[in-house]
Amino acid sequence: MTTTQATADASATKTAVKRTLVGRVVSNKMQKTVTVLIERRVEHPVYGKYIVRSTRCHAHAETPYNEGDLVEIQECRPMSRTKAWKVTRLVTPAAA
Repeated sequence: MTTTQATADASATKTAVKRTLVGRVVSNKMQKTVTVLIERRVEHPVYGKYIVRSTRCHAHAETPYNEGDLVEIQECRPMSRTKAWKVTRLVTPAAA
């Protein structure tokens, strides 16, 4: 086996590692799309107090999810101008 074949085989079997995040569904008013709020705690650079920062992103959802559900989302190819995540599983359903 030559070196070019070996590198071609190695690059063909390599799969991209996709980020997964856990967030709360805040809107399900679109068809097959949910808005997920991702919260993270960061330390203030000067005062040292931990503060909550949040990010909203749109995720593709084949099955319907309710507002308040805790879901896991995974990075994927861009499906539209704003949507580049997909919902992989329901972590915790919303409290009734």
